[in-house]
Amino acid sequence: MFEYSGSLHIHSRYSDGSGTVEEIIKAAQESDLDFIILTDHNTLKALKKGYEKRHDKLMLIVGYELNDRKNRNHYLVLGMDELVGQFEKLKDGDTGCRLDAKEYVKKIKDKGGFGFLAHPHEKRQQLKDHPAYPWTEWESEDFTGIEIWNHMSEWAEGLNESNKLQRLIHPLKSIIAPPEVTLQKWDELNQKRKVTAIGGIDAHAHKHNIMGFEFEIFSYKVLFKSIRTHVFTEKEISKSDGNNFEYDKKQIIESLAAGRSFIVNNYYGSGRGFRFSAEYDGHSYSMGDEIKFDKTKGKKIIFRTLLPSEAKIRLIQNGKCIDELKGLDCIWDKDETGTFRIEAWKNDRGWIFSNQIRVI
Repeated sequence: MFEYSGSLHIHSRYSDGSGTVEEIIKAAQESDLDFIILTDHNTLKALKKGYEKRHDKLMLIVGYELNDRKNRNHYLVLGMDELVGQFEKLKDGDTGCRLDAKEYVKKIKDKGGFGFLAHPHEKRQQLKDHPAYPWTEWESEDFTGIEIWNHMSEWAEGLNESNKLQRLIHPLKSIIAPPEVTLQKWDELNQKRKVTAIGGIDAHAHKHNIMGFEFEIFSYKVLFKSIRTHVFTEKEISKSDGNNFEYDKKQIIESLAAGRSFIVNNYYGSGRGFRFSAEYDGHSYSMGDEIKFDKTKGKKIIFRTLLPSEAKIRLIQNGKCIDELKGLDCIWDKDETGTFRIEAWKNDRGWIFSNQIRVI
């Protein structure tokens, strides 16, 4: 397996971002990223304009962010070269899909696409010009995964008048961990069916006027130092131009959909080299895999994790922490079904969150 680091959930001037696609590419090329995924609202203009390709060693993949008529239930769509549903103008000037969320989630799945619930538990009291857009259509069972960590959402939710200046000056220091409610929901969902996780930055590079001066908070280059999603692919991705871009793109999207990935806050250290795997009955498994457990065989499942630097390691089973230690690696043996994942923390701040290994 080959590991690649990417930044997801990015907006350009084709929707409500302040930067051109060229500016976003330049910032990503300077940020040690292997790929980025552009997800402008309800548009594939960047795809139609030919930006989806390899830019030197950086891959740019184009998806889109879909929402309903109430501008809720935002859905990050990948693996589609068309918009799903018809759209209409909303009162606030945005656009919304005429289908409800349950309908467009199913239609995307039926067409072979993948989708992730964006900032599903978003809430905020500040920034009246940027209201919260939570997910409400939880009855749907056709979504691929969930964005468990969103930089913009966490930053805005903790914003108040006393810390406003500090959070504007240091937008990376305010990010602590995915919302507990989101992690709980994700763990709950995985006990019923496989639901994978991604992390996103929700980059817009918004410009704000403060005391008569215009400041750009969350510049693309700053946010590229924040939450990343690392994927594993079976074949090495080419670093040169050629006809293999579509194949490499498919590898990345399918790895995200399958959960062959983990989320890392790069501000607290590179996540490259992190591993979470299992061995059972002569077979090896990794994040996103499912193990069919047969207790009658009398064999245990061996879980292993390895970190690129020392941190507090937590083993999570069915949403509950069952072991915690500090170090670089650890081994556990289990003989029961459930969902298992790893959290790594540095100085009481979340660093790495693995996808699940499900034992059924």
